[in-house]
Amino acid sequence: TCAQELPPSGLFDRLDENHDSTLSKEEFSHGWKVIVQQFPNASWLPANKGGFWKGFTAGVSMIIATEIGDKTFFIAAVMSMRQERSAVFVGAVLSLYVMTVLSSIMGLILPAMIPVKYTHILGGILFLYFGFKLINDSRSMDANAVSEELEEVEEELLHPKKDEESGQTAPANPLKTGFAEVVLQSFSLTFLAEWGDRSQIATIALAAAKNPYGVTLGGCIGHTLCTGLAVLGGRMLAARISEKTVSMGGGFIFLVFGIHSVFFES
Repeated sequence: TCAQELPPSGLFDRLDENHDSTLSKEEFSHGWKVIVQQFPNASWLPANKGGFWKGFTAGVSMIIATEIGDKTFFIAAVMSMRQERSAVFVGAVLSLYVMTVLSSIMGLILPAMIPVKYTHILGGILFLYFGFKLINDSRSMDANAVSEELEEVEEELLHPKKDEESGQTAPANPLKTGFAEVVLQSFSLTFLAEWGDRSQIATIALAAAKNPYGVTLGGCIGHTLCTGLAVLGGRMLAARISEKTVSMGGGFIFLVFGIHSVFFES
């Protein structure tokens, strides 16, 4: 059914605490929970999902936990070794901003199909799965081994491959030189690597369970920090910090998100 044409009876009197027939910002803020209760299906209301800053904090933390040591991180790190860093950074962060907005839109639409109560539970289960998976994977990793994703990215971007027909060798993704070309290559490689990645799925789940605007801004800032770190010294960082440590730390952060979503927000 459509929204009520008239406000619920007595709602204004409940919000007008000093009964001066005027609703102040403070009274509106205090009565927000009362307003939300009148619209149980209005899952689009941001404060109905925990507030902007909770979504913002969760977005920043989640991105840092998933992106450091991820394939998109290494793409920026390896490309910046041979190309103009500013161009690599611009292309990568623009791609990640677009992906974050798209993911948040998906998360914003999800509660329209599934009640908010269940999006908290589903999101929590998803975070718990990622957490256990990362921790379990880290147990079989060598503490001093170089990341497999780093080796894969370097193989694609730096090491030449032989063409069976022509007999010539060329990188699978030859590095560009012009600023615009580098931005475009960085954008496209990052976008393709990020699509379907665990950080995208986690962003969708967060936006569905928390304030989507906070999650979007937090995710963009998290991506900016991680990409900046990758461009400035990602290759050196990867050589000093093992994939095992990164996976273990990310796994524990996901577990915290999962436990909080399932037991404290549902």
